[in-house]
This record gives sequence, structure tokens and C-alpha cells, in this order.
Amino acid sequence: MNGSIENASRRAERLVRCYPKEWRKRYGVEFTELLVAEITESPRSIRRIANVCASGLLARLTSAGLSSHALPPSEQARASLASFGCALAGFLTFGLAIWAQLGIGWQWSEPDSATIAAMVVMSVVMALFLALALLATIPIAGHLVHSLVRRRADRLARPLLLFIAAVAVLIAGSRHFGNGWPGTGAHPWVHQGLVPGGVAAFTWALTLSVTSYWAHPASLMSFPPAEIAWMVVSPIAFICAVVGVTKIIRRIDLPLRILRFEMVLAEAAGLLMIAFVGGASSWVVNGGGPRGLFHIGVIDVAGIAAMSVSIAIAYRAVRRARLGGGPALPAR
Repeated sequence: MNGSIENASRRAERLVRCYPKEWRKRYGVEFTELLVAEITESPRSIRRIANVCASGLLARLTSAGLSSHALPPSEQARASLASFGCALAGFLTFGLAIWAQLGIGWQWSEPDSATIAAMVVMSVVMALFLALALLATIPIAGHLVHSLVRRRADRLARPLLLFIAAVAVLIAGSRHFGNGWPGTGAHPWVHQGLVPGGVAAFTWALTLSVTSYWAHPASLMSFPPAEIAWMVVSPIAFICAVVGVTKIIRRIDLPLRILRFEMVLAEAAGLLMIAFVGGASSWVVNGGGPRGLFHIGVIDVAGIAAMSVSIAIAYRAVRRARLGGGPALPAR
């Protein structure tokens, strides 16, 4: 009997993990006891597993500010902002990879008019993304420093250290492996300097893991071991950086006026995301450039599809924040 109860408890605890951490803290004990009783009475039930998984997913979407269930205004704004940031991070992962690929071809040979137009659009959008990132970072960083100085940020220290360590790894690794950028030594042509070589090399090294070589292990093993290691470490560091930022946004007590400002910037970034995908899609639709370095691969099509999904998630996050009253709320 004790063995069956222990088994039911373990199964119940595994099911409860479908729910977000905050939900588990509030309702986890009672819900686990209910599940233990049900599992003891009826050990096998696919319907119960499906219901718990579906409810857990809905709770996670609600916690992320993406479901139709409303959260308190400030919490809704923080949740939506964090979800938008994750969607933007995924978008930039593939967007920068495509931009870096075209940047290499751009150095070696003059592209056709369609590729030039796409590259110009994407380059302008990247510059605007950088400007928006600076505008978004300043108020959050200022409030974070203020909280740390006043020792009101006990829950922020660990995600902040995680973010700083991850960014340090990404910068150091990208600068190191950027020295092997394939665009170095290219033959000059008119307008070749659209993207500075240092920026293009850094971006290429940063997104080195976004490649179809993962599907061709034999070819991948021909790479230097250090480069393969970087292709494994860089996405892990990037994910750690995103997790750190997300936790900071969810935990920091930002004034509503800052949340409103951040969501306005998020709306602007959403428009830039659409413009970037438009530029990249026009390059794909037109068949790429005239030479091999502009060749369109499966990874490019998959990247555009992933960016489109990111746009949908970002739109949902902004829409939920707007419906929840986030950006429109009066300042404190």
C-alpha cells in the first residue's frame, strides 16, 4: 500500500511540473494531494494526463502574458514585455544569421538589384533595432541600479550575474572566432562597405551555430574542434542571457510609466521585425544572388519561418499588454 502511494506521489509531482513555478508555490500542495487521490483510485488515465498538461500549458501562457486570461495591469505588462523579449531574441537569432550570410557574399561579389535592396532594408532595420535596444535598456538599467543601491533587489542579483556572464562569453567568443570571418580578403567593389567588416565578422561568429551543417555530421567534423565547441557553447550562452533578462524584467518593480514606454518601443520593434522579414523574403522569392555565396538554403527558408512565428508571438504579447491596460495606464 505504501509503495502504491509513493508511486502515485511521484507521478503526481511529475504532472504538477507542467504548471509554472509561481502557480506551484500557490496551489501545488493541494493540487498534488488531489492528483495522488485520483491516481490511487484510477492509476491509468490518459484523459487526466491530457487535462493536466493542457491546463499547465494554459497556466504557463497566462504567466507569460499570452493567454486570454487577464493579469493585474503591471504584472500583465511585465509578463508581456518578457514574452516579447524572448520572441525578439529568437527572431534576431535567425535574422542575424541570414544577414551575416549575405554580408559574406556582399564582400566577395556584387549582388543583383534584388539582393542589394534586401540587404539595404535588413541593414537599416538592424541599425534601428540597435537604437531601440539602447532606448529600452537605459530606463531599465537605471531603475535596476537604483534598486541595487537601495538593496531592494535581492531576487535580481542571480539573474543579473547570469546575464553579465553570458554576455561576456558571447562577446569574448565572437571577437575571437570573428578573426576567421570568410569575408576577409575579399575583392573590393562599389558599396562593399555598407556593413563594416568588424560588425559583419562579429555577427557571423555570434550566429555560427545557425547552420545546416548540424544535419551533416561528417562535414561538421571537418571543422576545427574549438569552432565546434563554440557552436555548442554560443547558443547556450545566448539562452542564458535571454533567461537572465527575462527574470530581471519579471522580478523588477518597474514604475508603470517605464512599462508603458517599453511597450511603445516593443510596438515599434514589432514593425521593424515585419520590415526585416519582408526584406529577407524578397531575397528568397527572387532566387538569391547571382553567385554561390548568395545561394538560398533550407536553413534560410527555415529561418524566415521561425522569424514569422516569432512575429506572431510578439504581436500576441503586445496585444495582451494593450488589452490588459499596460501601456495605456497612467504613470505613478
